[in-house]
Amino acid sequence: MHLKFISLLSVFAGVVMTGNAIEITSLNSRSVLSLKVPGNEAKSFVLNQKKLTGHFCDYALQADTALPVSVYQKIEKQEGNANLIHVYLTALDDVYFNFAQQLNTEFPHGDALFYMPGFWYRKNLRSPENAPSFHSSDSWTVREDRLSTPLTGIFYEKTGEYVTVTRLDDFKKEALTTHSQGDVVVSGETSIGYTGFVNDNGTASLSFGFPYHEYPKTYLRKLTLAPATRAFQKLPKGKTIHLTWKVQSEKSNDFAGFVKNVWEYSYDTYRPEKVDVPYSNQDMKEVMSSYFTESFVAEKDLKYTSGVHLETDNCRKKGSAEVGFVGRVLLNAFNAYEYGLISDKPQLIADSREIWESYLNNGFSPAGFFHEFVDFNTGYVENTHSIRRQSEGVTALLHYLQFEKQSGKKHPEWEAKIKGLLDQILLLQQADGSLPRKFTDDLSVSDKSGGSTPSATIPLVMGYKYFKDKRYLVAARKTADYLEKELISKSDYFSSTLDANCEDKEASLYAATAMYYLALVSKGDERRHYADLCRQASYFALSWYYVWDVPFATGQMLGDLGLKTRGWGNVSVENNHIDVFVFEFGDVLNWLSKEYQEPRFSRFASVIESSMKQLLPHEGHACGIAKRGFYPEVVQHTNWDYGRNGKGFYNDIFAPGWTVASLWELFSPGRAEIYLKN
Repeated sequence: MHLKFISLLSVFAGVVMTGNAIEITSLNSRSVLSLKVPGNEAKSFVLNQKKLTGHFCDYALQADTALPVSVYQKIEKQEGNANLIHVYLTALDDVYFNFAQQLNTEFPHGDALFYMPGFWYRKNLRSPENAPSFHSSDSWTVREDRLSTPLTGIFYEKTGEYVTVTRLDDFKKEALTTHSQGDVVVSGETSIGYTGFVNDNGTASLSFGFPYHEYPKTYLRKLTLAPATRAFQKLPKGKTIHLTWKVQSEKSNDFAGFVKNVWEYSYDTYRPEKVDVPYSNQDMKEVMSSYFTESFVAEKDLKYTSGVHLETDNCRKKGSAEVGFVGRVLLNAFNAYEYGLISDKPQLIADSREIWESYLNNGFSPAGFFHEFVDFNTGYVENTHSIRRQSEGVTALLHYLQFEKQSGKKHPEWEAKIKGLLDQILLLQQADGSLPRKFTDDLSVSDKSGGSTPSATIPLVMGYKYFKDKRYLVAARKTADYLEKELISKSDYFSSTLDANCEDKEASLYAATAMYYLALVSKGDERRHYADLCRQASYFALSWYYVWDVPFATGQMLGDLGLKTRGWGNVSVENNHIDVFVFEFGDVLNWLSKEYQEPRFSRFASVIESSMKQLLPHEGHACGIAKRGFYPEVVQHTNWDYGRNGKGFYNDIFAPGWTVASLWELFSPGRAEIYLKN
């Protein structure tokens, strides 16, 4: 059925241009209406354009046989190189329908690059075969709620031309289905259509329609591709549905400029506003501070906050202590310590000191690296180190040492430990400036991928300021050379996270933050250069953040809670859920806004800050979490899950260690600038 769908549309003569705008005609566009009688196979009908005169619409879309649906199309020219496509479907009888459109471009498919924000970059070749990528197919359509903007773009690198199609709707409705693959009938009304691209006999084509149609596979859960899904919605006799898409054609110098332009266009199109929430930053911290006390484990050689592999329905402490990544034990210890002093909470201060003391005495390998992950239930100690977790541990400790120094306190033993670890990082640095993703105590490299390199830039810059040791600044600049050459200039952000090998948000976010740190300690042309790189990486990070609100069905908890998805970021190609990973990115955006007089940055930073307050668990507002302040992690906003519960709910296992740490940094603005100015 799905292969037939493609072949029906493979008869185009190529794109027709008026200036730089695509003129939508029968030469470059086709429509297909599929109808399903419950209990029977669906039938698909190619619709031909019939020019109208004296009618509100420009075309009647008609099949070769009479159908129980009338379809009309209006093309509305917009300012610039854009057209609105309006489609009106009116039922002459009760019908179950799926409407499909395809718009052919002149771009050779093999030379084109494809973009679906927050999900698809270039050809997704960093992603494995069992996630959406060109490894599996060169044609993909997906449901719109997978994307941070319901948009597909096709970029032709040789000329810099690109075409985007964007869905315009209120997006207020969603309906459940009883099946997740094959032809399915939605149980009510949905606002979710689909978008994507197909290889049309060697030419790249935009493919879009309503309701959703995922082809050739639907991405069901992590690294699990299921058969294609096509949804049908009932249209009662006499009812009309109005669908609108915007097609825009422009040019850019490169793929980075393309992503930048499309993000600005997306922001300007959807104009996300701050979410109205009742919590101040201080309210958020007061509630989240419960996590520090409720998760504290004091019975082991390492004292820690239990924040890994917790169950949402009880939040009971687990035996895993993780320095960085999803555990963030040391950053949480610093945040608790600082908050305890400011808010006169002696228990937080005492618990934090126990964590510092235990890690000083028992938290290092023979070579001086952190024990990144320890499972006290099994006695397992992770012996393969990661540059990301090591760097995040050093960053937390340097914040603690600087905070103590300002109070007249010194910790020479800790200083020796951290200086020794930074010196080990210098030995690990490769000739090209990169740091290996994973390595062992003897500095043998087990994963040489440089995608995690920017996580090390931050503690190197901080170490330079704290120890007044220029070797660390030299090393940080070398990481910047690598990031500029291999990630930023190539617009290729990958494998920063530890639980996936693919295009991901965190690589671009870390790259932007790394350049922000270097700009803060630089002057003149060098500072401007780092700022420019920071801005370029930030557009890629921003592309993962939602500018619209995904609809949820009644009975899906997140919808019943009224969650607005704008400001939340998708995670990666492999992990198709939203989360609160932001840390210092709000500071980066506000700084860039001032540097470049770009109000979109600061305005969207305020959207992020407000939106990420929505799921704060507390008395009377538990948000599906058993304990106060244990902020949720795996927020499943589309037809995808980690194995439990699906859209509108969380996975049953979560890691509040990092969510609390991320939000705490978001609500502690200016940390980097304060630290680096001292």
